[in-house]
Formats: sequence, structure tokens, C-alpha cells
Amino acid sequence: MTAGLDYTVIARDGAARLGRIETAHGTIRTPAFMPVGTAATVKAMTPEAVRTTGADIILGNTYHLMLRPGAERVARLGGLHKFMNWPGPILTDSGGYQVMSLAKLRRIEESGVTFQSHLDGSSIALTPERSIEIQHLLDADITMTFDECTPFPATAEVAAQSMRLSMRWARRSREAFVARPGYGLFGIVQGGIYSDLRTESAAALRDIGFDGYAVGGLAVGEGQTLMFQTLDVTVPHLPADRPRYLMGVGKPADIVGAVQRGIDMFDCVLPTRSGRTGQAFTRRGTVNIRNARHAEDGRPLDPDCRCPACTRYGRAYLHHLSKADEILGHMLLTQHNVTYFQDLMAALRQAIEAGELAAFVDAFARAQTAGDIPPID
Repeated sequence: MTAGLDYTVIARDGAARLGRIETAHGTIRTPAFMPVGTAATVKAMTPEAVRTTGADIILGNTYHLMLRPGAERVARLGGLHKFMNWPGPILTDSGGYQVMSLAKLRRIEESGVTFQSHLDGSSIALTPERSIEIQHLLDADITMTFDECTPFPATAEVAAQSMRLSMRWARRSREAFVARPGYGLFGIVQGGIYSDLRTESAAALRDIGFDGYAVGGLAVGEGQTLMFQTLDVTVPHLPADRPRYLMGVGKPADIVGAVQRGIDMFDCVLPTRSGRTGQAFTRRGTVNIRNARHAEDGRPLDPDCRCPACTRYGRAYLHHLSKADEILGHMLLTQHNVTYFQDLMAALRQAIEAGELAAFVDAFARAQTAGDIPPID
């Protein structure tokens, strides 16, 4: 394996691609959904449970891991894969999202960002070089450039200043990255909802050269229509021989639409966070298991799902666990949701390979709008 990542497109259906990314810790089948393991754990799941869902890769976070337990400590203990007992590929977010989400606790300068720790209030500097160093210490298979995630809404002037700063940070991230076989660095396209800025950002990243290209700054409140419009003008400017990653997305319908537009990789906290609040994703849309209608319903949550929640327990029991705030309820619903997302990705891959993506999308939309299975009288 040469330095970097090996990416192969196996099949195409319109703009959608079926592919494979070879990393130092294994193969990623694309389109792929990455469960979020921000602090070296996918919440309410063991690594073994995550693997049974069909996930090839998970995501960790530079900002949170540098604060606790610390990147140097993780490195001394053998790297993030060994530390959390996840042998497969890991992608690490650079901390750029926290530049936006922790706006009240940070100061942005040309050199980087100074944070006030949300844990103890201490002042911490994070630069492109330090972000790349932390991700190297964590042993991430896919490292992300340090960027500023532009908030929504933002004026064209603010979005342009933010994007161009991110492009300067992208070049510094590239220079700091240590190339080696099976490891790669992804650049991040920014520019808000402005097509000219997105085009400019993509051109700047192509000029620098990366192993993959992410689209950032979406799923931050702009809505699906603007998200898809932004993808329509951005994706054609990304190299066809590199993987494409839509950061922080998302809802099943958003994923399906983005795959149609040529996106290969996704991540979102939605399946795990929803699992802890009683919301389940099913082939017929979302279900709030806390609703009273499930209290005496012994049927499975989703009769077509292979997860433990659906094959071993009824809705009434899941309802009871959620209402009682029992940890087992969080675990079962989270594993169900992650399984649903992985099954969705597998179905998309199969449809692309068969050249039947349009038919799959139609069937998916009809099923999602059909509504939950009504209770038996």
C-alpha cells in the first residue's frame, strides 16, 4: 500500500458511487455511515455491539479527546484503536465544529483558536498544526483538516472570510500531516450556502491536494432544500477519484438524497442521541416509543429489523424501559437505530450495484411516509 488511502469506485448509478476505501485498519464500504464516538465511545454501545450493526468505521473528536483523557496519554496506551477496543478504521473530527458550537468559549485568530475548556475553564490553544498532531497521536486512519465551521445564517462577507481562513488552515494542516500507508487527510469545503464561495473553496482544496474531500458547514439549520442545492453546486467540483464526506448528516432522507448526489460518507449523532430519548428510526418512519399507544403492544418495533430490540423484545417492554429511564432502554434503542442506519447504507450499496437506485429511492420515500404500523385493536 502506498502512502495515503486507496479508494476504488466499484459501480456507479447516476452520480451515486459504490466504493471501497482501504485504510491501515481495514476496509470501508461506501456509501458508509460512521457512528459517532466523540469521547472514545459510541454512547450506550460496546464496540462489539457497534460491529454487529455492520459499521466499518467510527468517528472520534480531537477537541474532546485532547481535554480528556489527553492525546499523549492515548498514544502512550497504544492509540485510540487499542484504547477503546475498536480494531477498525477511525476518522477524527479536527475540532473545527467546536469552533462554531463553543462560540462563547473561544477566540479566533489567524494562528488558530483559543478555547476556554468546558470542563474546568482553562485556556487551551488549538492550531492547525496541533490538531493534526493530536489526530496523529490518536492514530486516526482519516484525519480532518482544522477549519472553522461557518454558522447559519451568515452573510456572504462573513462566510467568505471564514472560508478563506479555513483554506489557509487547510494548507497548514496538509504541511503538518505525516503521510504514511493506510492513513489519509481530508480537506473540508466551506462557504456557507453561497455557490461561488463553495466553488472557490473546492478549487483551493484541489490545488493543495487531499486524500478525500468533505463538505462542511451544512446540517446547521439551513434545511434540506438549501443543503441539496449546495451539494448540487459543490460535488461536481470535487475530484471523482477521491471519497466525498458530508459532515454531520444526518436524517435518513438527507443521506439518501446526498448519496444520489455523489456523497460517499456520513456521520451524525442522531441515531445514538435519539436512542437515548425514546425515538426509533424504522422502515416506516420514526417512532416515539414513549407514547402511550405502545404501553400494551407486544409486537416488535420493526418486524424487518435484525437488532436485539426488534427480535427479542416487544414495544411494550421498550416503552416501559424508556418511561422508567432504564439504561437498558437506551442501549436497546441505540443499537436498533445504528442497525437501521447501517442497513440503510447496505441497501443503498446494493441498489447502486444493481443499477436500481431510483427504484430504491421511490420505495424508501413511500415507506417513510406510510407511517408507523397501527396497533392491533
